[in-house]
Amino acid sequence: MNISIIIPLYNEEDSLPELYDWIVRIMQAHNFSYEIVFVDDGSNDNSWKKIEGFCKNNKFIKGIKFRRNYGKSAALNCGFEVSEGDVVITMDADLQDSPDEIPGLYKMIRDDSYDLVSGWKKKRHDPLTKTIPSKFFNWTTRKMSGVKLHDFNCGLKAYRKEVIKSIDIYGEIHRYIPVIAKWSGFTRIGEKVVQHQARKYGVTKFGIERFMFGFLDLLSITFVSKFRKRPMHFFGTIGALSFLIGLMITLWIIGEKFYRIHYGLIARDIVDQPLFFLALLSMIIGTLLFIAGFLAEMINISTHKKGGYLINEKIGLELEEMPKMPKIKNN
Repeated sequence: MNISIIIPLYNEEDSLPELYDWIVRIMQAHNFSYEIVFVDDGSNDNSWKKIEGFCKNNKFIKGIKFRRNYGKSAALNCGFEVSEGDVVITMDADLQDSPDEIPGLYKMIRDDSYDLVSGWKKKRHDPLTKTIPSKFFNWTTRKMSGVKLHDFNCGLKAYRKEVIKSIDIYGEIHRYIPVIAKWSGFTRIGEKVVQHQARKYGVTKFGIERFMFGFLDLLSITFVSKFRKRPMHFFGTIGALSFLIGLMITLWIIGEKFYRIHYGLIARDIVDQPLFFLALLSMIIGTLLFIAGFLAEMINISTHKKGGYLINEKIGLELEEMPKMPKIKNN
């Protein structure tokens, strides 16, 4: 199969029919073999009914419906697990991502040997309250990760199949998939300027708080990616420095007292000096960090498991295609 198109969605019943017709038209025009995987992230409108209608008329449609809203990362993760195409395309369901970009993205993966290609919405139809924080967010991510992309949060991306089968995303780190891919060894990461369309239906599901949370997520994955396999290197180093500083201060205080006693000078009791308690605190913190490092090393022997999302319904999928999913519960 040439292409798997994964579309996470939440309350997008108005845009789905137009998006579906548009994608099918592009697939047929370029004679692609394809599948479209809709992942309904707990919508409370008629989005799932629209997907059921698509499935009745097209055998290349797959659908997953969560029992509640888990977030975009969870939806993409489940879509990645069931996708079968050699090239995997992700796009949002709000019609702001143009399906006309799919052939170009596919060509860059297939012919230009990229592992991942990210869309760049160079000209955006968004208010300044979104574009200015977005520019700062992207600049910060470039500097911290070393991945030279202009638009990390663009939902329109293309992946070689091996990439999405080798990485695991959780929480809200979907915007950092290029960073995770790079740290997993997939270094051929490209960028394509794509058309950004103004929202036609509904309202955005994301607020300004996503940039604050996004920065915290970046710090999190930076730490996890660098020290996941060697947590003692982080905790042990800081713990050793803290303990050593506290020990040196303590020895200096004790040595100073013996010096004053030896030469008949006035000497304060060690416990009367605030600096001693700061040194003691430093040693305690150092010891605790060492313990944290040992515990992290022990925890590291068990790997993070994918899945764990309660799926309400499915279309076009057999249970064995989702080996890590919990048993499906029907209404």
